Amino acid sequence: MWIRWNLGLGSLESRHGFRGIQLLNSMESTPEFFLSNLVKGLSWTYYKSTCPRVESIVRKHLKKVFKEDVGQAAGLLRLHFHDCFVLGCDASVLLDGSASGPSEKNAVPNLTLRAKAFEIINDLRELVHKECGRVVSCADLVALAARDSVFLTGGPDYEVPLGRRDSLTFATEEATLNNLIPGTANTTFILNRLAIKKLDATDAVALSGGHTIGLGHCSSFEERLYPTRDPTMDKTFAKDLKKVCPTEGYNNTTVLDIRSPNKFDNKYYVNLVNRQGLFTSDQDLYTDPRTKDIVESFAADESLFFEKFVHSMLKMGQLSVLTGKKGEIRANCSVRNSDNKLFTSVVEDEAEEAWSELK
Repeated sequence: MWIRWNLGLGSLESRHGFRGIQLLNSMESTPEFFLSNLVKGLSWTYYKSTCPRVESIVRKHLKKVFKEDVGQAAGLLRLHFHDCFVLGCDASVLLDGSASGPSEKNAVPNLTLRAKAFEIINDLRELVHKECGRVVSCADLVALAARDSVFLTGGPDYEVPLGRRDSLTFATEEATLNNLIPGTANTTFILNRLAIKKLDATDAVALSGGHTIGLGHCSSFEERLYPTRDPTMDKTFAKDLKKVCPTEGYNNTTVLDIRSPNKFDNKYYVNLVNRQGLFTSDQDLYTDPRTKDIVESFAADESLFFEKFVHSMLKMGQLSVLTGKKGEIRANCSVRNSDNKLFTSVVEDEAEEAWSELK
């Protein structure tokens, strides 16, 4: 069932005045807007007959994974972002390289994706294909894993439209660099890049809320510490970060959200209001007047953030998807079926058996 939101308009108005109400009313409601605005080929009940238990299989497995290491939730959520923003939500980021060139996952922006996240998706693929056969795409598994990563760490639960198929190609490093947003980006850069994908300022702020869980590498924010402190960064926060990253070029990580690093909530925005955002791309959302009010609204109202986050995730999750007869359903998430020797040998054996039965 869909989640329903009680946003408390009166409380929002009292905190942020009329502009807060404008923010709330400027977007189509969730989920009604998407019930009639799905990309052709996607469906809310896509696997109802072919793999009815796919979502319960994914959630059950991820509960076990997160019980051992909750940090993997952030890795899976980030994997979905990096997949969708480049060629689209087509699992191209999962592919290994080939004779045609290095893989998308080996592009510089993707080198910090967690190796375990790729393993988890393939584990899910194996569990689901064992239950249902090769009918569920790796792209859909990435989308479901991202949703469950949000929910199982305290965030909203929501339906995900399914029916994506897996790509036959992966992006070049140039394409990857031209589509992902670095931590050093300012708000103008972010808004311009997202506008190309028909995502607006509210989407930009809501999707950035994914940084309420996870880790950041020193290399992604050291320019805010050295040679001098970024004046938009809280002094005590900067002092603490220098203990983690004592010099430029230091290879270490720290939490993205100092208040609740492993819980999906609105504390990321509270951090921004207190000048404790880790990346430039985070803190500048509060500095820039085009997005400041949205940050403040989300910091004050977690339910509002959750609603807008779901809305933006559903928009992002439909970027340039392959459906129908486009692409394929991979037998191994990291290898195209045509390059999968085990898969092709099985197909050949099955074809030979079928031919023998016809003789």
